[in-house]
Amino acid sequence: MKKMALVFIALFVYKISAACDICGCGVGSYYIGLLPDFKQRFAGLRYQYKTMRSHLGPGGSTSYLTTDETYQTAELWGGWNIGKKFRVLGFVPLNFSERSNQGISKSKTGLGDIAVTGYYQVFSKMNTAAHSLWIGAGVKLPTGKYEPAERKENEDSPNNFQLGTASMDFTLNAMYDIRLMDIGLNTNISYKLNTRNKYDYQYGNKFTANLLVYYKLRPLKDLSISPNAGILYETADEDTEQIRVDVSGGYTLMGTAGIELSFKQYAIGGNFQPVLSQELAGMKVKAGNRTMVHLTYLF
Repeated sequence: MKKMALVFIALFVYKISAACDICGCGVGSYYIGLLPDFKQRFAGLRYQYKTMRSHLGPGGSTSYLTTDETYQTAELWGGWNIGKKFRVLGFVPLNFSERSNQGISKSKTGLGDIAVTGYYQVFSKMNTAAHSLWIGAGVKLPTGKYEPAERKENEDSPNNFQLGTASMDFTLNAMYDIRLMDIGLNTNISYKLNTRNKYDYQYGNKFTANLLVYYKLRPLKDLSISPNAGILYETADEDTEQIRVDVSGGYTLMGTAGIELSFKQYAIGGNFQPVLSQELAGMKVKAGNRTMVHLTYLF
């Protein structure tokens, strides 16, 4: 089983160098970060804020075509440990999107694509250094609204201004955590396989990996404070619509700095993700910094 886990991780590492494109905003983005320290179940609300600028010229220059886009998501999420070996996570997003050009704005609000992921615990060791490995797979359902007219009207823009992808997509996932005393290292990796929707559009497959170093402080018996910092890397293939879509794809490398607080049955946390490096849609798109906060109930 351990050999299988190592092969699984090796395949993910290979995808870091083999995949090529992502935008990181709009539909289909995937990020977990540090999970709350729950024994049985948790449910909560997450809020994510992302920005993007499109229609950029050479060297990132702007023009009358340059458009600013904002993507906000209020997401119900939850987790359930089934015995000691199985775990299920669920995500129900409500998306708020806005696009602005020359003082004219357009917005969309609605249910996004619901996702469910199942994990299996390969091993968990509690020696001098406690560590555990979970691997799993998931499915994303086409519950968010997709407007083909939006794509036709804006063929020279990334196809991100949608509430959903109109496709059933699948993920392969791994979570590894190692902790020595109160300092730990947490890794999440995910590869998302997108299928072609009924409008003959297929978003590029996406790879996400984040690495976080954290330190657990316990100033009170029931209070845990975990400052954390790390990096987040995203990359994906170009979209296709019979042929490759030029205005799609790329990669982003972001820093991550945040804090997690847990008090009895409640957890609250947040992080800030500044862009360190990016190359999106042939340099015609530029992603902005991101923010995420959550409030979670453990039970």
